[in-house]
Amino acid sequence: MRGADVARYGTVAVVWGVSFAVLARVERTFGWVGAVTFRALIAGAVVALVAVMGRRRLHFTAHWWPFAVVGATTVAGQLIGVSYATPRIGSAMAAIFVATIPLFSMVIGHLWGLERMTVRGWVGLSLGIVGIVLLVGFPDAPLTGSFLLGCVGSLVGALSAAFGSNYARARLHDVGSWELTVGSFFFGGVLTLPLLFLVPVAAAPGFADYVYLLLLGGVMSGVMYVLYFRLVAGVGATRALSVEFAVTAVAVVVGSAVLDERLSWVQLLGTAVVVGSCSLVLGLLPGRTPRRPPARERHPEPRQPSEVP
Repeated sequence: MRGADVARYGTVAVVWGVSFAVLARVERTFGWVGAVTFRALIAGAVVALVAVMGRRRLHFTAHWWPFAVVGATTVAGQLIGVSYATPRIGSAMAAIFVATIPLFSMVIGHLWGLERMTVRGWVGLSLGIVGIVLLVGFPDAPLTGSFLLGCVGSLVGALSAAFGSNYARARLHDVGSWELTVGSFFFGGVLTLPLLFLVPVAAAPGFADYVYLLLLGGVMSGVMYVLYFRLVAGVGATRALSVEFAVTAVAVVVGSAVLDERLSWVQLLGTAVVVGSCSLVLGLLPGRTPRRPPARERHPEPRQPSEVP
């Protein structure tokens, strides 16, 4: 990679890794619904503002419904899962579950005819399931109902992101990544807004709370997506997606050093298994890369990241 791409890769990895700890701080004040809603709306507004400042014209030519579906899954579904899970299982565990999104995405893409699973892919998927079992079944603390609910929330969020990514690939492949990001964040925030009546803001926010919220939504979601797009353009989607492994490592270190979170040795082994399984699925290890359907059978490649950290 070029120096600029290395800098983008490192910046995205560190900022997205730290974002899980910031999310835990925001969730304590705004609640898990407020953290999702305000984060999504702020991120969409910031990406649109960056586009305007950069004189990039946004063309929303597609129908609103596909944007709503992607917003409901890749944004709302995933962020609800992460926000709900983080205070229950810790920021490190939440980040590890986010790294499983490529596994679910490959399976959905295979079922929809967008991808062809190879032997390496099936082996990677099997290892990923083993890694998840190790993560969930052998925590450092006692196994509680709250912990299990947090794990379920994380898995639902990962599945939502994988579904939305493949849906966007099939239905919005001719839409630019900037338009797709702004539209999906907007609908994600709007769709979760009514949930604030059921799960209101937990406490009266102070100045520092608003700063953390703007940092999470504006910088860690909005601005980082712009850098991620540049990274995809520079090194390709598959290599750019591998940044999630570095994100997981950063989140584990930050969770341990700052939030005093602990993972058992079995869970650390599960983390390594998950990372290895995703490497197999993404074709990042030496050998043959995953086969794709012939050009006449294949939808064009998506131009959006597959998840919203």
